[in-house]
Amino acid sequence: MNINGIIVGITVFIIIGVLHPIVIYAEYYFGKKIWPLFFLLGNICILISLFIKNNTFSCLLCVLGFSLFWSIRELFEQEKRVKKGWYPKNPKRKF
Repeated sequence: MNINGIIVGITVFIIIGVLHPIVIYAEYYFGKKIWPLFFLLGNICILISLFIKNNTFSCLLCVLGFSLFWSIRELFEQEKRVKKGWYPKNPKRKF
């Protein structure tokens, strides 16, 4: 039996679940200007995944990297959601 697919599926679910509140937190405290950090971390994960011999771990790092890229888009979308009033805005930070 090969459980690699199940491991990847569960881990992808966790990655998405963890990145969602991170995006909300990052937008609240830093705004969308923090997107280069997500870009850098995504590139690092993808680059490291190229040198990992374990296919499952390499796949998971790549998924994390591309999820970080997707989080960049979500940062910009989160700013729109805050402007619509769906999420609280940080009163100490100017838009």
